[in-house]
Amino acid sequence: MGPLTIRSVPSPSSAQNPALSVLQQVFGYPSFRGQQADIVDTVIAGRDALVLMPTGGGKSLCYQIPAIVRQQQGRGVTLVVSPLIALMHDQVGALEEVGVKAAFLNSTLDFEATRRIERQLLSGELTLLYAAPERVTNARFQALLDSLHERELLGLFAIDEAHCVSQWGHDFREDYLQLSLLHERWPDVPRIALTATADAHTRADMVERLQLQDARSFISSFDRPNIRYRVVEKKDPRAQFLRFLYDEHKGDAGIVYCGSRKKVDETAEWLLAQGIKALPYHAGLDTATRAKNQDRFLREDGIVMVATIAFGMGIDKPDVRFVAHLDLPKNIEGYYQETGRAGRDGEAADAWMAYGLADVVQQRRMIDEGEAHEDFKRIQRSKLDALLALAESTDCRRVRLLGYFGEGESPPADGPPLGGRAPLGGGEGPQGRRLGAYCGNCDNCLNPPAVWDASEPARMALSCVYRFQKERGQRFGAGHLIDVLRGKETDKTRQHRHQELSTWGIGRLHSETQWRAVLRQLIALGALHVEGEYQTLVLADEARPILRGEQAVRLREGSGEGRVAKAGKTRKSAATAPPVHLDADAQQRLEALKAWRTEVAREHDLPAYLIFPNSTLNELAARNPSSLDEVAAVSGVGAKKLEAYGRELLRVLSAS
Repeated sequence: MGPLTIRSVPSPSSAQNPALSVLQQVFGYPSFRGQQADIVDTVIAGRDALVLMPTGGGKSLCYQIPAIVRQQQGRGVTLVVSPLIALMHDQVGALEEVGVKAAFLNSTLDFEATRRIERQLLSGELTLLYAAPERVTNARFQALLDSLHERELLGLFAIDEAHCVSQWGHDFREDYLQLSLLHERWPDVPRIALTATADAHTRADMVERLQLQDARSFISSFDRPNIRYRVVEKKDPRAQFLRFLYDEHKGDAGIVYCGSRKKVDETAEWLLAQGIKALPYHAGLDTATRAKNQDRFLREDGIVMVATIAFGMGIDKPDVRFVAHLDLPKNIEGYYQETGRAGRDGEAADAWMAYGLADVVQQRRMIDEGEAHEDFKRIQRSKLDALLALAESTDCRRVRLLGYFGEGESPPADGPPLGGRAPLGGGEGPQGRRLGAYCGNCDNCLNPPAVWDASEPARMALSCVYRFQKERGQRFGAGHLIDVLRGKETDKTRQHRHQELSTWGIGRLHSETQWRAVLRQLIALGALHVEGEYQTLVLADEARPILRGEQAVRLREGSGEGRVAKAGKTRKSAATAPPVHLDADAQQRLEALKAWRTEVAREHDLPAYLIFPNSTLNELAARNPSSLDEVAAVSGVGAKKLEAYGRELLRVLSAS
């Protein structure tokens, strides 16, 4: 990395602290956030670290700053293990923008480019090298690392998205299992493993499989206070989502997750027909199409990406204003990871999900009919149960979400007493922040739902399933069961003479929607199982206490989208720092800065936010600096960017 000469004089504290100096001089930020400073100091000192930090919390700086400092100390290059070839280009480009020498080795490079980077490595020119786990486990690449180690040029291993090593995680990748070789083959090289999402099972797996038993663990708060969580009951999901989109996020960038490739394609086509700039992304598309669509999403404004879970890991786009789920995710880790791609800039964002009985049935069936061993299925069922409890909850969704990850106190899965709320507060977050019972930024907190006692209807439904099984030796799906409970005559009810059952019509007073909610809850509680190709309902042992009246079943009265007042684009951010207020003149300066940034990004073949994030442009527009020293005082303007763009920024500001 070349000399960084244009910068205001650092504070005495940064002059004595090389990590803080790099943060300020190279990256342009005045101070570390949360546990960053402690993590950075630990890694610089040569200790292993395990870091759990939410998306947008600044994980990359936790290894990039130690990489720079350790190289300045003569300790060599940092190898970053990343599972995402498509994003390595942008990660390296972002580092080069701030004056850090970085490169990647992957299958997109030809032989000559690969040899050139290898020569740079062996000559000590690079600070960071990105590589996929498949390459790291390659014998030729390991020989290259041996050469670096012999020359004392191998300084640090950073394992990004480390949850991929765990079979309990939501993104398990087999190649990660071999990464223990880093410690076995080069035991004197420190390691830092990082992820945004991991429950207790996954954390334990990461420690064991990566041999991090002696590593310091850093677990930040999982809370993303700027994200508003909302769950609606599926009625007409497309119409519900379109209403949400038009009312609150028209023209915004967002991600829509669907459960199948076919649904992704159909939803993207439908959104295009509605005048929404939408693109599909799933594993069934060819590599070139996926790369092109991801590139457009990262570089253009207002794109809605419709995707399966194949999309999103490592996506750094800061201005994703919403993440929507049109189908139920598999578990809370997946839900948290996916929704966490919204609002990385700290501004207000939405996590919107529609789910219904069919989602519950489908997810249960996929687990039960899978080929995994029973222990794995048992864990997956418990993870699904936790997600269903979150979706069905009548109390604060954020407290439940954080409680799942061991932060604060998680409420009971069957919800609070009828007509009230459970006492959820009182826990301490990982950073000592006290978690209350209400977050004030989820649908349940903003507009508490009414609750009704569904214990008697639950017994009716279970009794009817019992009659099918015990009296007739039959099994039926949810739709037919509801018809019998409501006394609705159909060809099937007449064919099987179900009018003769004692349970015929006993549930006439409840609507079909209410019955679907009851069955959804009974499946979520494990009282009913879904089996076979035709998704028939079968009684489980957990039905006994409900049938005996020993366990209450309480449900929310609907979860329609109208329950929460429109958030609107003027909704205040719940992030730590208040948004910068811009008057009319400042707004004009901001638009000019964004136009300039777009041109620069196009020239550099990078997403615009890697040139400068919106927060930096907002501060520039508000302050309207008139000198390079004043530009240097803006957060996000490091020495290299000041040298490269400082005078251009002053020109754009003075002309607008």
